[in-house]
Amino acid sequence: MAPDEAHAPAPGHAHPHIRRAVPNVEVSDEAAMAANRDFYGTLGFREAMNMGWIMTLVSPSDPTAQIQFFTHEATGPLVPDISVEVDDVDAVYAAMRAAGAEIVHDLRDEEWGVRRFFVRDPQGKVVNVLTHARP
Repeated sequence: MAPDEAHAPAPGHAHPHIRRAVPNVEVSDEAAMAANRDFYGTLGFREAMNMGWIMTLVSPSDPTAQIQFFTHEATGPLVPDISVEVDDVDAVYAAMRAAGAEIVHDLRDEEWGVRRFFVRDPQGKVVNVLTHARP
């Protein structure tokens, strides 16, 4: 089997378009968040969003190069290990359920403008799969 065939989607399903994949780092408090902002700022990252419990740092030269820091998870049961933004979160949710993946946090719309769910990968890591609401 050719490498492309081994990773082909199931019949009738297309691969989702991935917009970005972002590592999530859990920190103890807002002071630790600020310390990480300063440290990664030395590498060139800039704060793009800070809601107190989550902060996103972005590379000005490549906005898809990002790191997120969490003091806690606002609505989920735990801080996910990685966030993956896709074009159609509903289709990915359906595909994960059909594949028998462990859904850790059900699909829902969040007040800050994302639709998302959490799923556990084969290594036990939790993935936050999301789509941003489009105006």
